[in-house]
Amino acid sequence: MLDTQLLIMDRVYNVIMERVNASIVSYTTAVSAGVLSCYVGLKVYRRQQVKKKALKKREESRKALQDVQRSVAVEITGPTANKRKEILSLTLPQLSQQLTDGQLSAVQVLQAFQEKATAVNDELNCLTEPIPDALVRAQNVDAADQPLGLLHGVPFSIKENYLIKGMVTTMGVTKYLDTPADHEDAVIVQVLMKQGAVPFVKTNIPQTLLSIGCSNPVFGNTLNQVDPTRTPGGSSGGEAALVKGGGSILGFGSDIGGSVRIPAHFCGICGFKPTGQRISGRGLMRGSPVQGVISTPGLMARDVDSLALGMKALLVPDMFQLDPQVVPMPFRQETYEDKKPMRIGYFTSLHSCPPTPSMGRAVTMAKEALEKAGHTLVAFDPPDALRAIVDMALRMLTADSGRTFSTKWLKDEVIDEYLEGQIYLWTMPHYLRKIVGFLLKPFWPRVARSISHRLIGSVYDLWQRLAERETYIEQFVDELNKKNIDLLLCPALGMPACKPEHAGKTLVATAYTLLFNLLNFPAGVVPVTTVTEEDDRLLDDWRGYGNDAFDRSMKETTKGAVGLPVAVQCVALPWQEEKCLRLMKEVETLCPM
Repeated sequence: MLDTQLLIMDRVYNVIMERVNASIVSYTTAVSAGVLSCYVGLKVYRRQQVKKKALKKREESRKALQDVQRSVAVEITGPTANKRKEILSLTLPQLSQQLTDGQLSAVQVLQAFQEKATAVNDELNCLTEPIPDALVRAQNVDAADQPLGLLHGVPFSIKENYLIKGMVTTMGVTKYLDTPADHEDAVIVQVLMKQGAVPFVKTNIPQTLLSIGCSNPVFGNTLNQVDPTRTPGGSSGGEAALVKGGGSILGFGSDIGGSVRIPAHFCGICGFKPTGQRISGRGLMRGSPVQGVISTPGLMARDVDSLALGMKALLVPDMFQLDPQVVPMPFRQETYEDKKPMRIGYFTSLHSCPPTPSMGRAVTMAKEALEKAGHTLVAFDPPDALRAIVDMALRMLTADSGRTFSTKWLKDEVIDEYLEGQIYLWTMPHYLRKIVGFLLKPFWPRVARSISHRLIGSVYDLWQRLAERETYIEQFVDELNKKNIDLLLCPALGMPACKPEHAGKTLVATAYTLLFNLLNFPAGVVPVTTVTEEDDRLLDDWRGYGNDAFDRSMKETTKGAVGLPVAVQCVALPWQEEKCLRLMKEVETLCPM
């Protein structure tokens, strides 16, 4: 009897415990599902709020630009419209002279460029915001008793990452939309205003400046006027698009791996990056405090003389006083105007990144023109370029495993659609890099090396890489000295303008620009030709480095690029900006577009 009772009690206990356990599991599952649902819901909510914030800013900027557009609108025909066309056709030296002589007023010129810039923006979406008080500044210039400087009354445009007191600098994200700059304007802006120039618009960028495209969730995607299906380049893409469209006569960007030269090449204008600390970078926001790969401000214009005048206007005591870190070296006009024959090194290809057919052809074309003009051209092979780009430059650019971008800039942000794959690659864990690199090495060794390169894991490691960089610079300079070369002619990039969706897949093409940021050499690009039908045909048989993933992306995006501009790159030794500009001017003269 007792055994039967115990058995019944045991069964009852088991039934009860089964129900209790089931309840606990059900409760735990419900709680877990609830927590997960709340987390997902919160993420969705935050994403929606970020999108709303971005769209609100975009709409505010659009309205401000429309207000400017309405305020300067004139009839299509008539004396004012004809005068504006005349103003827009002038080169910077011509415009500056007419403003200084009093033939034109600063207000008159400003309104001509405001009208043109907003019209170009309607087509290309290249502007972010108008700069407040531009009209007041122009009026003050006109009220001056005498010319204020070399750029008296000249309107100029600036990239979105240049700080202007009272204006927001977004870098293509929303988290700083409520924090306008509360300190002084960027030093470059201050110096130019002391020279009588008038800042009037800011231009679009890729999100965090980390792309050779030009798109972000705040201001949207910028188009290339030459071919709207292609990007104007990055990160100074809005600036290049505006200058190409005639909406600015002098623009300012920044360059850490080609961010001035690439957009200039993509759009068919001239772009120039000086040696670091030749002009001031104070007041420019940067995506990351990279060590060893030198970021500098840069200039963009339709012609080389305009770049030279812009440099001359900047290299003055005002800049040297505002930023004592800048080398106090005025512009050497006599070097820029020198007529002596030059001895120039050249190369049409880097072994680690063979360019598509039009790019090498452009260098050959410029080389032959320079030789006919009496200059000496000497073949030059950059030493160990793959090691310089992958093992030094790339490692220093990604030294923090992308943490700066993923935490400071992109945390809780909507990542631009054209940047997502690139960000994933830059933030990939080291163990995964090694696995992917190991699997790809037998098939695509260059891709494997680029992905699996060891990250910088300590201060000691960083110091070793910086020391390695210094040794490489010495090696590079020694090779130049052996051939008595102090100027170089080479491809501007590995390809012509790409499509936005390929910007993150073709970064290998930037080897031609990134190399000279690593070396800290001044460099500029000049358009000399366009992609031809023959270039497009030769692309069918082009295999690049080994027909790997990088090559295939370059080939895919370059196919059908007939008519796109193609530039060459001119390079000089550090602090020889005037020599570099002189070579650029010679190329421009001998190979007119």
